[in-house]
Amino acid sequence: MSRRRRSTMSEGLKNELAKDLGFYDTVQKDGWGGITAKDAGNMVKRAIQLAEQAAAKKP
Repeated sequence: MSRRRRSTMSEGLKNELAKDLGFYDTVQKDGWGGITAKDAGNMVKRAIQLAEQAAAKKP
């Protein structure tokens, strides 16, 4: 039985991260299922870094 997980990241953020990390062309061509596990992990790491930076800036 397959369960779909609800994405925590918005599509816009995912696309922005994919562009920054250099695999957006793969996403455009093959969809999110076409990226490697390493690319997905790097995307999550970068999203965490951005969230930590945003949290550090808040008073």
